[in-house]
Amino acid sequence: MDLTQGTLKDKQERAKKMMLWFGIISLVMSFAGLTSAFIVSSSREDWLVNFTLPSAFTYSTLIIVLSSVLLFFAKQSFKNNKSVITSLLLIGAFVLGIVFIYSQIQGFNQIIKSGYNFTGPTSNITISYIYVIAVVHILHVLAGIICLFVVTINQLNNKYSKENRLGFDLASNFWHFVDILWVYLFFFLYFFN
Repeated sequence: MDLTQGTLKDKQERAKKMMLWFGIISLVMSFAGLTSAFIVSSSREDWLVNFTLPSAFTYSTLIIVLSSVLLFFAKQSFKNNKSVITSLLLIGAFVLGIVFIYSQIQGFNQIIKSGYNFTGPTSNITISYIYVIAVVHILHVLAGIICLFVVTINQLNNKYSKENRLGFDLASNFWHFVDILWVYLFFFLYFFN
């Protein structure tokens, strides 16, 4: 397929999709760097061995997976012209995104109650990595929540159609990526210590 062919709208849509994939690839590389640094640092003498992740991180994993499932069904209902169901599922995914962040904050509180802080005399390199990885991910979840909010508002205002759903598709792809990324990070932090 010749990428220079098609209408201006087709070219703009391809460009926006390509930019999203460039962004996703750069995020994969960034988190690969963070997890690689985590592995290299685990040989330090002050590394915590057998640290257990807070239970709130487990709950947050289930929450973000459920939000992705709702978003998947929102796209399916959109394709089947079920506008009300699509809107409700989008709102559900959006709310679960907020609940995800809340549960992550609860996880940080559980770490602090265990006696570990991000910095200072009660800090530890292991915990600092966990904080950095989780907070950087939360920032991307916030971006995803903003996207879901915009898509939800657009859906409620009937701005999408089968011919014009690029924003919906881009937000959905980004949200599923953020979900998969957290699942990877959770299992990485859970099993690699």
